[in-house]
Amino acid sequence: MPTALALSPHLDDAAFSCGGLLASLAQAGWRVVMATLFTGSVAEPRGFALACQLDKGLGPEVDYMALRRDEDVRAAAALGIAPPVHLPFREAPHRGYGSAPELFADTRADDGVAAELAPAIAGLIAAGSPDLLLAPQAIGGHVDHVQTVRALRGLAPAQPILWWRDFPYTVREAAPKAPLADLFADLAEPAMRLAVAVLAGRFAGEAAPALAALRPDLPVIRVPHPSPTYVCTAPEVPERIRRGLAEAAAILDRTSG
Repeated sequence: MPTALALSPHLDDAAFSCGGLLASLAQAGWRVVMATLFTGSVAEPRGFALACQLDKGLGPEVDYMALRRDEDVRAAAALGIAPPVHLPFREAPHRGYGSAPELFADTRADDGVAAELAPAIAGLIAAGSPDLLLAPQAIGGHVDHVQTVRALRGLAPAQPILWWRDFPYTVREAAPKAPLADLFADLAEPAMRLAVAVLAGRFAGEAAPALAALRPDLPVIRVPHPSPTYVCTAPEVPERIRRGLAEAAAILDRTSG
């Protein structure tokens, strides 16, 4: 059985950016492992790190990352892939990045996390012997994505790598920031037959007018953002997401038949 290893910076990146591909590989008989790098809980978060959960309605006593890890387990089960792997590295707000703009600026001179990530990623590759790796291109410029790319490229693994385009950053702007674009300039852009678009949350929803202008024939389905905050606190949110995905699946069944 061939194995694919997806290296996700955060606990939604792989699922959002290439979840369909991961599910398709699993259905085709692959063992698919989604390993997320920055999932460590931090006791008593402060400053910007604390603000990142307070603005979602989660008090300082809540282990926000534990909520997200649990959500990731459910996401993997929904995709039909192996139980996910969670590495304990801390997200950028816990490494000295003090504001939202800093998350998308240059990496800090004192942020040496790429050197720490590299041996951990090497260990995952050695343990799982994957036939295929999947990883982000760091479109959008989030520093955790950038550090993930640096760590993986520094290893120069023998396995082929599929570099995914980072959602939702690819739809937030017409020309999203791409600090590592030169590294991927030679990648072929695959032809895509888009049958339906599912837009999750407010930012993705802003892409609807552009999609309507470019592809007036394209069905567009809006669903709530699948954040653990909303899913855990608003009972109607999971059902609305399920209905939207079921509608998209029905469209795909009709167009592929």
